[in-house]
Amino acid sequence: MRVLGIESSCDETAVAIVNERRERIAELVLSQLKEHRPFGGIVPEIAARSHLNQLDRLIVQALAEAGLTPHDLDAIAATAGPGLIGGVLVGVTMAKAMALALNRPFLAINHLEGHALSARLDPGVEFPYLLLLVSGGHCQLLRVEAVGRYRRLGTTVDDAAGEAFDKAAKMLGLGYPGGPAIEQAASRAAAAGIDPKGYGLPRPMLGRPGCDFSFSGLKTALRQRAQELSAGGALPERERDGLALAFQETIAAVLADRTSHALEMSAAEGRGLTALVVAGGVAANRRIRQALDQVARAKGLKLVAPPADLCTDNAAMIAWAGIERLQAATPGSAGGDGLDFAARPRWPLDPTAPRAAGAGVKA
Repeated sequence: MRVLGIESSCDETAVAIVNERRERIAELVLSQLKEHRPFGGIVPEIAARSHLNQLDRLIVQALAEAGLTPHDLDAIAATAGPGLIGGVLVGVTMAKAMALALNRPFLAINHLEGHALSARLDPGVEFPYLLLLVSGGHCQLLRVEAVGRYRRLGTTVDDAAGEAFDKAAKMLGLGYPGGPAIEQAASRAAAAGIDPKGYGLPRPMLGRPGCDFSFSGLKTALRQRAQELSAGGALPERERDGLALAFQETIAAVLADRTSHALEMSAAEGRGLTALVVAGGVAANRRIRQALDQVARAKGLKLVAPPADLCTDNAAMIAWAGIERLQAATPGSAGGDGLDFAARPRWPLDPTAPRAAGAGVKA
C-alpha cells in the first residue's frame, strides 16, 4: 500500500509517499520562512499563493524520487483542516483531482490526527496513549484510543504555546520563527548562569484542577518586564536572554503540570496507557522534552516523541494517517471520503469535548 500525502495547512508545502511498512519512500518539504519573516508571522494570502505555485512540482519530484508513476499510488491523502483555509483548499483540490483522475480513494485527513498518529509511524507506539499536541496553532491533551477515537482532556483557553513563543520572540527582538530563537537565547542565558526565577514571570494555571492551558497573561507579563528592564531604551542583551530563559522555563513548567494532571485523570479512571507522546512543532524544544520526560518517568511511563521532522508540519504524517484510516476501514469498503468533502478551517478531533472556560474560537 502506497499513499501520497499532501500538507498545506500553514506555511510549509509538503508532499510524501509512505507505505504500510512505515517506510517514507519520498518526502519533500518546502519552507516559506523567507516569505513570511519580514512580517514577523504568517500571512495567509502569501502562504496560499506559494502552495499553489509549488505543489504540482513537488508531487512530480516526489514520484520521480520514489521511482513511481501516479498509477502506482493506492490512495491520495490531504490535510482537509484545520488550518489557513486558502492553503488547505489548494491541497484538497489537488488531492481530489488526482483521486478522480486515477480512480483512487481520496482521504480527507484532520491535521491534528496526523500529529496524533505520527508517533505510530516513527518510532511506533501502541494504543492507547496520552498525547500532548503542542504547536503554533494548537495546545491540547488528548487520549488517543484508536484510529478515529480521541478524547480531549484539556485545551488552551486563549493562545497556543507555539504562538506564545513566536510573539514572545517578536517582543524581545529575537526574530522569526520564535521557538528556535527563544531556545537559543535561553541556552545562552543558562550558560551565563542567569537565574530565570529572578524575572518573576507568572505560571498560569499551574496547580489548578483540570488540564487546560492559558498563555495570554504570560505574554503580557513578559512585555511589561521587558519594558521595565529597557528603561525606555534598548533591552540589554543579557536581560533579553534572561527573559527568554524565564519564558521557556515557565512554558515547560506549565506543560509538565497540565500533562501530569491528565495522566492522573486517566489513572483515576482506571484507564491504562502505553506511553506519553508529545507531538507538534513545540515538541522539538529540548527543555520541554526534558520536563515531560520527568513527568512520564514519575508516572511509570516512557516519553515518546517523533523525530524532529515529524514534529513540524509534514506530509509523511498525513500519508500515514491515510494508511491507518484505510487499514481500519470495514472490510470491503472503499475507505475513502467523497469528493464533495468540504475543507474546514476548524475541525476538532473530539467534537464532543466542551470548549474550555474562557476559550475563544480556537478551541
